[in-house]
Amino acid sequence: MGSITRTLANNITTGGVILPSGINNTSISNVTSLPAAISTGKVLQVVSTHKSDAFTTTSTSFTDITGLSVTITPSSSSNKILVSYDITGSEDVDANRFYLRLLRGATVIGGGASAGSRFSGIGGFGTHNNTIQSGNVSGTFLDSPSTTSATTYKIQCSCTAGGNTGFINRTESDGDESGQIRSASNITVYEIEV
Repeated sequence: MGSITRTLANNITTGGVILPSGINNTSISNVTSLPAAISTGKVLQVVSTHKSDAFTTTSTSFTDITGLSVTITPSSSSNKILVSYDITGSEDVDANRFYLRLLRGATVIGGGASAGSRFSGIGGFGTHNNTIQSGNVSGTFLDSPSTTSATTYKIQCSCTAGGNTGFINRTESDGDESGQIRSASNITVYEIEV
């Protein structure tokens, strides 16, 4: 019986090997670019900071938390920055509060709409019936910085009244005899291709 030979638009040579000239970016070895729908959404870079030491403040004005800032330089002004944060802390006076907010440079982001004396923030810590405990505030925010300049994201904190104290990464008592825990906080930013 004789052999059968097939020809498929000049894409198959003798022996059934597909010619690269007939593939046009459809095989792994010849792909030079990805379709737009696949190339968007990639994580281009990640920058993170981890704060393991304690921080204490009595300020009733928002102040930077030392060691809880991170700087990223976007590769394109159209790209997004995904901000992830995880903050632990406590405060020392019943009925008062210790609040946090997230900023891009000097701009407050990621919180609710401010109204009257109510500011935009991402959460806070408090005590109830003088029970001192450590709490946690965590979340994510997808930001559109619209820049290719170095951009800093940071966490600030504020006590609600004079005389009370706020703590990051520790409880109020923080004593060996009470078996208190010390924790850590972090902020991470991801550049997402758009």
